[in-house]
Amino acid sequence: MGTAEHYHPRLRIIIDGKDVPIPANIGVDPTTGAMSAVHTHETDGTIHIEADTAGETFTLGQLFTQWGVTLTPTQIGGVMAQDGQKLDVTSNGAPVAGDPQDLRLEPDQKIVVRVP
Repeated sequence: MGTAEHYHPRLRIIIDGKDVPIPANIGVDPTTGAMSAVHTHETDGTIHIEADTAGETFTLGQLFTQWGVTLTPTQIGGVMAQDGQKLDVTSNGAPVAGDPQDLRLEPDQKIVVRVP
């Protein structure tokens, strides 16, 4: 965790039409309280980016890796998109092509991941 850059993208996950809560304290060591540069505090989908160096690149995949949840173009956790479909991923309302893990996190970004 650093102080050179601090911003907050928001993540919303929708499966079967229902919002899935994002856990608090992803990327936070429960024993020491040490935090990764990409972490959560609340269950409201706010992702905290607190970087050592301004301009560092952080991705949605980093959050999911710390969370221990699989994220691919066709899967989130144990839920797979229906045959031939991919996850519906948007960033600030615009469709995201490619692997959602590669989505760069940005200030004030609103990310929605939906299983069709």
